[in-house]
Amino acid sequence: MVTRKSYTRKITRILLRPSTIAVVIALCVSVIAGMFAEHQNRMVHDQSARARVNEQLGALRARLEMHINSNLQLVRGLVAVIATQPNLNQEQFSAMAANLLGEHSQLRNIAAAPGLVISLMHPMEGNEKAIGLNYRKSGAQWAAAEQAINSRQMVLAGPVDLLQGGQGFIGRFPVFVRDRDNRERLWGLVSAVVDVDKLYSASGLLDPELALDVALSGRDTDVSNPEVFFGTQAVLDSDPVQFEVSLPSGAWRLSAIPKGGWAPTPDGVWEIRLLVLLAALLVISPIAAAGYLYDQRRAHLRELNRRQQEMLKLSQRLNVALDTSRIAVWELNLDTSELRWDERMRELYGIDSSVETIEVDHWANAIHPNDKEQAIRDFEEAISADGTYHSEFRVRLPNGATRWIRTIGAVHDNIGGHRFIIGVNWDVSADIEMKTRLVDARQNAEWRNRQLEEARAQMEHNALHDALTGLPNRRFLDRLLDGREGCRPTALMHVDLDRFKQINDTLGHAAGDAMLIHAAGILKANMRDCDHVMRIGGDEFVIATMSSIVEADLAERAGRMVEEMRKPVPFQGHACRFGASIGIVMAGEDSEKEGSRLLVDADIALYRAKSEGRNRVEFFSSSLKTEVVRDKQVADEILNGLDRGEFLPYFQPQFDAQTLDITGVEALARWEHPEEGVLPPENFLRVADELNVVPMIDRTILEQALWQNTRWRAAGLNIPKMSVNISAGQLNDGELLDRLDKLNIEPGTLSFELLESIFLDDSNEIATQNIERIKALGIEIEIDDFGTGYASIISLLQLRPTRLKIDRRLIEPIVASSSQRRLVASIIEIGHSLDIKVVAEGVETRDHVDILRDLGCDTLQGFAFAPPMPAGRLMAFVQAERWRDVA
Repeated sequence: MVTRKSYTRKITRILLRPSTIAVVIALCVSVIAGMFAEHQNRMVHDQSARARVNEQLGALRARLEMHINSNLQLVRGLVAVIATQPNLNQEQFSAMAANLLGEHSQLRNIAAAPGLVISLMHPMEGNEKAIGLNYRKSGAQWAAAEQAINSRQMVLAGPVDLLQGGQGFIGRFPVFVRDRDNRERLWGLVSAVVDVDKLYSASGLLDPELALDVALSGRDTDVSNPEVFFGTQAVLDSDPVQFEVSLPSGAWRLSAIPKGGWAPTPDGVWEIRLLVLLAALLVISPIAAAGYLYDQRRAHLRELNRRQQEMLKLSQRLNVALDTSRIAVWELNLDTSELRWDERMRELYGIDSSVETIEVDHWANAIHPNDKEQAIRDFEEAISADGTYHSEFRVRLPNGATRWIRTIGAVHDNIGGHRFIIGVNWDVSADIEMKTRLVDARQNAEWRNRQLEEARAQMEHNALHDALTGLPNRRFLDRLLDGREGCRPTALMHVDLDRFKQINDTLGHAAGDAMLIHAAGILKANMRDCDHVMRIGGDEFVIATMSSIVEADLAERAGRMVEEMRKPVPFQGHACRFGASIGIVMAGEDSEKEGSRLLVDADIALYRAKSEGRNRVEFFSSSLKTEVVRDKQVADEILNGLDRGEFLPYFQPQFDAQTLDITGVEALARWEHPEEGVLPPENFLRVADELNVVPMIDRTILEQALWQNTRWRAAGLNIPKMSVNISAGQLNDGELLDRLDKLNIEPGTLSFELLESIFLDDSNEIATQNIERIKALGIEIEIDDFGTGYASIISLLQLRPTRLKIDRRLIEPIVASSSQRRLVASIIEIGHSLDIKVVAEGVETRDHVDILRDLGCDTLQGFAFAPPMPAGRLMAFVQAERWRDVA
């Protein structure tokens, strides 16, 4: 009879079985996985819905920003025109404003209020009541107008209800103009009304097919204002997707949800739950079946272990004896081919104990292929002779190791009449290893010697060749020039790739490597069999001509290489273009002595080719060497001169054309050379520009000029203004303003002269920002050498310089040429029409003074009054006032 206690124990054993526990764990995991899958499905549904709303709302915001900004930008253009033509009448105003209103814009009307009183309107029809409105006396509109004037920025208000009906956004633009003294004053206001309905319709907010409920908040571009002026508050209360609509004077907040609100339940939820249930069944069922089989296997293993214990007890004594002797025993029934091995035999042959039946093939297959035939023959001969069996062979273990085996056996008959051969094996690897160690050592030494010789040869090749192109390298060139490779070169061609760095920087090193390989191919294709092409640096190659050749042939080959290098090279969809500059030197008759100088002379010729515009060929000559050596000497002297403070300013006075009063001085760079005396810029500027030290010279001149100006003021000498040249390098220096902030510059006393030849209409961003910040520091801008470069009227309007200086080459012929006088008069008139004062340099005679005064030139500078002079002499010159004798 089964008791309650025994039944409980049975149930407990069943529940504690590993198979039962595995089923319970699988069930829990399936439930958790189903809950997680449903949670993830809901999250993906919510994220997908918000992503769709985000995409549509982003497009709405972009169209809204585009339309409102495009409307305001149209009005900005009108404001810019009024700033340059402040005396517009109604007809002119309507003509310009009519171009802004139309189907391409949402503008309803535009009004202009010079002196803050509306007197210009377009269209006039329907807006007559606005004419005469004084903003200062209109309390409702004066606040917005005052805000625009004080901020000097456009102010956008709205939406507001319009007297003409409907709603609109009103943008008010302050207009400032400059008088003849270059002082800025308020002209008035320009206001433009953007139609709300047209703006919303053009932006897509009123599209009936829009799948969103949209709301706009932030009245008067105050994004913090929660008041909704388009849509409903319900959108903001429903966790909407939001964007800020960026406006010129603030922002709106754009919010949206799907039409009808967010869907609470994702589609297909029950299908997912059924799939999770089916997956759980598919997981739990095999686990339950596997658990049952696992329980049965455990029972079988327990029975097997019991029997194995009995067998171990019986064989223990025999194993002890065999283990002590380390001899393996085997037996083969010659009648049934049944083979038996003990554990030691299995160990010797590397056969796992899990292999229950040992076949003769196990033995035969384990024997090394080189020994197999002899071992089998020894075995068969012993069986056929019914004698003893002796053999020695190698076996290969499963792990790849080799073991030497010695075996002895004998044939006999048992009591049952069956023939057997019984034998023993043992490991003799140590003995065989001792015999072969010396042979192996000798063979290994010979092999290592061969390897070292091959490595030495490879290292020698690598040391003398470039890894990328396979060409000989700089070390090979040195050996060639030293004569270690046989005869010396009769000529060298030094090739440097032009624009290679731009390709490397923009397209990456893979593109650069491809261009180097392409260039190496061109060079090799244009060389003779006896010549050498070498890569001696990043993008530098040298071609060594090893036999006699004339200069014309070298020039023809070099020119052909330059032309081939200029052809575009395709690389990953890009057409890469680069060129080559080539310097050539001939060894001459005494090539044995010139070998060490060839590369230096080729470098000099290459330097000339690159300085003359690149993509060309230059031959070395003694005059070229002299010039390069001189430039090198000047370069060293310039650097030393900067260290020793040899660069100093000379000052040339500038005079009012009518009164001949001194209006300022121009600081000109001079080099006080210790041996050659005072040198003007033409003696050092080219080399300084190549050294990239012109900005350093400019800074030195500026600092010394400011210090001299302080000395003059302390001595009671008042120079109203000082002009200093500024180079393109300084203008494009991002740190220029930081250095200027450290200098004591009084606003209105310093002017920077900018060469017309370096000022382009499309100047880079750093230069443009620096010019604006320089003006903000109270430093004026002048255009120097006007008429020699390519500044346009547009660039003058953008730059707004204080003065422009007419180049001396235009001033000099005005005495004898009426056409030149008319040209100079036109330049003066252009300058005055743009409120720019005009300076004439190169004023050499009394006739120049009279003509320029009659033409209306503002300021005169030249040797007719005074040459450039050092600071001390300038003080005496100003105090004596001898220049007035010119008048």
